[in-house]
Amino acid sequence: MKFSLHPALAQDTIPITRLCGSRLLLMKDSRFLWCLLVPECPGLRELHELPLPQRGLFLELVCQFSATLHTAFNADKMNVAALGNRVPQLHVHVIVRHQDDAAWPDPVWGAGTPVPWGSSALADIIPRVRECAATVEAGQRRT
Repeated sequence: MKFSLHPALAQDTIPITRLCGSRLLLMKDSRFLWCLLVPECPGLRELHELPLPQRGLFLELVCQFSATLHTAFNADKMNVAALGNRVPQLHVHVIVRHQDDAAWPDPVWGAGTPVPWGSSALADIIPRVRECAATVEAGQRRT
């Protein structure tokens, strides 16, 4: 079976890059720096379905990416979650939170109406997120 991104994820996100065997996506809601990591393994719904060696690598990737975003964007809190209630394909949300964001202190899900990214904001944010991804990838290669 070949990997393909779930249509709902493709519709709701902007592709950023591939990162250590996962797709890195940005949610189409400029109120939050809200990324998704989707392991490129077809047919998976749950974290525990990842084969053991891959599971450890993916979880380490999520942690390193979260830590890198935390530092780069001066987060007050990082929200990391694998829900999948609406979209069955395994994906992990990595969300930079600030005390003055549109949903604080509540979860981002269902908080108001998404605000699309403007082209100038995307031109700023995408390279910064790619830089965070490159930092993580470089660290993965050293280990």
